[in-house]
Amino acid sequence: MTSDQIAAFRASLLKMLTDLDAESARGSEDRRTVELDQQSVGRLSRMDASQRQAMAKATQARRAATKARIRAAMARTDNGEFGYCTDCGEPITQKRLELDPTAPTCIGCAR
Repeated sequence: MTSDQIAAFRASLLKMLTDLDAESARGSEDRRTVELDQQSVGRLSRMDASQRQAMAKATQARRAATKARIRAAMARTDNGEFGYCTDCGEPITQKRLELDPTAPTCIGCAR
């Protein structure tokens, strides 16, 4: 893989990371503590707010896992290991990396 290709993948990874940070900031209000004020919110509204909070927290956990994968892929670009399987050391196909630039393994090892 050429240095230009690796630079393009790194730019793509940086954009993914930036997009995830922006999504996280937009969803921060849904993750806050649900108020239990009986005067302003009914029981069903509180249940809905609690469910929305749980879904927002689960989404945030998935974002954190994705960010970890992105950071690991960026570290591989810095170390000269990007594009090579972390298990067997063989090159990862270009198509696989285009679909998921965070993929750490070749398709054979992923199976």
